[in-house]
Amino acid sequence: MILQGTGILTSFIHIISESLLAPVVVILVIFLIYAILSLGGFLNEWFTKKPLKSDGLEALLQDIAKSNSPEELKGIVNSSGLYEEQKIILEKIVNNYNLGPEARKAFASKLIEEEESNLLKVTSKTDLLVRLGPIFGLLGTLIPLGPGLSALGTGDITTLAQSLTIAFDTTVTGLTIGAIGYVISKYRKQWYESDLTTTETVAEAILEKIGDF
Repeated sequence: MILQGTGILTSFIHIISESLLAPVVVILVIFLIYAILSLGGFLNEWFTKKPLKSDGLEALLQDIAKSNSPEELKGIVNSSGLYEEQKIILEKIVNNYNLGPEARKAFASKLIEEEESNLLKVTSKTDLLVRLGPIFGLLGTLIPLGPGLSALGTGDITTLAQSLTIAFDTTVTGLTIGAIGYVISKYRKQWYESDLTTTETVAEAILEKIGDF
């Protein structure tokens, strides 16, 4: 009786396992397409990204220290080599120069935290590829092996070959997706961390200068 019940459960699990192969392959294809599109955006960012170097940052800080009005501050920020997102944050800080010192500091921190959250959302998508790509690749490897081993027992070499082909293809695809996601996430996190540090440095200089107006 126990063996019969176990056999029913095993058959049920076997049916579910085989039915998962098609969704797993579809998901892998979707992940692969997204990974390729992300790689294209990453390469474009790689070749077009021109972060502010230390010399440029030093010159910008000196210009901020020499400014005499909020309008002049905004002009310095807008003419700098910062990215558009950084300029928007810093300009908002300057526009609220009439706030108290603590309120200005809290507002600036809030703006930078929101930007950090936006950047994390960008990298979290490729972080998912790093984790889920190999997982679904492994699922695509293991699921066909069941029918393949059964075919081996009956001498059906054709079915075995097909199962092994699917297993190897999904493994390679899953690892490729994970590798692409890892490279993109690694470099983008380095870039965005550097950008946030620059934004925080310039924001601090602006807050100090606003206090002198």
